[in-house]
Amino acid sequence: MAAPTDSGVTFRRAQHYLADRVTEALDRLDPAAVATAVGILARAPATFVYGAGRSGIIGRAFAMRLVQLGLTAYVIGESVTPIVRRGDAVFILSGRGESSSSIQTANIVRREGAELIVFTARASSKLAHIATALLTLDFPADEDHGRIAPLGTLFESASLRLTDTLVAELMRARGETEESMRRRHAIMV
Repeated sequence: MAAPTDSGVTFRRAQHYLADRVTEALDRLDPAAVATAVGILARAPATFVYGAGRSGIIGRAFAMRLVQLGLTAYVIGESVTPIVRRGDAVFILSGRGESSSSIQTANIVRREGAELIVFTARASSKLAHIATALLTLDFPADEDHGRIAPLGTLFESASLRLTDTLVAELMRARGETEESMRRRHAIMV
């Protein structure tokens, strides 16, 4: 077997770095905060999901899973998304928790009386301070961060894992199975 190339070494190092850092951060999440978020999502008449950039892509995947669970879910910014109402849930993913679009969305949510779930990597952010339920991760700085996980990579990787684990909790709470979800899976031509 040939020795790994430099890119192979970097690939393996990045693979382990991302897996370890994301797992460690998710393990530190407050279980009570997770339970609160799941409760809000389970009882909301509708859930609206928002994130900018790569967080928004992950948010769209989460909204799709919510629909497959039999919940009503929308992605904020789509032309067919209705207005949020009192009692609805809004789930915002924002690594820094300071983007103007996320804060503007959160202010509208609070004004309308909806529940605001915030997932961020900054517990002291503006967005975190106005959340009904706050899910926050901490990624301590180290020398590999910028080389292996630039920009928001750790948060975005954690976002996909967090939202998928929230789906698992909602499946349990609602008595859903993979088969019941499959029946709601969109069939595309």
